[in-house]
Amino acid sequence: MIQAKRLDGSPFEWAGETQDLWLDVQDVTPDELALLRDAFPINKLALEDTLEKGHWSRAEQYPEHTFITIRSLAKPQDPDDFTERLSIFMYPQAILTLSTNGTHALTAVWDMIGREHINTPQEIMYELLDHTADTFFTLADSLELRVEALEERVFKHQRQNPVSDVFDLKHLISHARRLATDAREAAALLGRHANGSAADLVRYRDAQDSFTRASSHLDGLRDYLTGLLDLHLNLQSQRMNEVMRTLTAVSVIFLPLTFLAGVWGMNFQHMPELPWKYGYAMAWASFAVVGGLLAYYFKRRGWW
Repeated sequence: MIQAKRLDGSPFEWAGETQDLWLDVQDVTPDELALLRDAFPINKLALEDTLEKGHWSRAEQYPEHTFITIRSLAKPQDPDDFTERLSIFMYPQAILTLSTNGTHALTAVWDMIGREHINTPQEIMYELLDHTADTFFTLADSLELRVEALEERVFKHQRQNPVSDVFDLKHLISHARRLATDAREAAALLGRHANGSAADLVRYRDAQDSFTRASSHLDGLRDYLTGLLDLHLNLQSQRMNEVMRTLTAVSVIFLPLTFLAGVWGMNFQHMPELPWKYGYAMAWASFAVVGGLLAYYFKRRGWW
């Protein structure tokens, strides 16, 4: 699919013209690619990076154009491992974008052309980078809500095991952080080597800073999850200690009772308690008194 806009925001049907133009191509076909190569000078290495499946973010200044391909998560509000990628070819008077099914940033910036005073390829490039960085902040906010829910679960439902969920979130955060870090490095290369005015280079550095802050936010969430996992293990250890303390107290209570039962269970011929009329009652009274006193003592000391 090919869609085109003039840099002033007015739509038109592309017929090979490449001046004052933003041309967006999604799910490019071989025939469309041939038309693009006839109309635009596209560097072979940049095109290979664009068409390669799973290629990570990178940027380069070629003699023909400035090039950047940038990858982000496809569903930042409900994140999973699926990603989306946008490749941008920037020319002095035109910009060409290629993607599989579009991206969040592409959709947002496409609607802004002509309304937000974005009318140069450099400004479009910056807006695409900036809105891509915004997807990482959206992702971080979504993950933060999930981390807070997991924290509440750790405190309120101590019998549930959150370890698998913690590691799933850590895997997702590490994946997103790697994407943000690669995008930051690509934006940094763009700021150092791309052609443009001083204002344009400042914009690229601003985009780099946005990716840096997003990566730092994700780092903080990952560290927080590590602390949450340690907290869960400490709570489980504390709970185990309380259980062991209770079992120990019960064992100590029955220890003297077992001793008394063992003494009275010895088969000696002359034991005064055995023929006594109230010997059995005395034994039970002894058990109750000794056990009760020990239980009261442990309860008062907070051991039970």
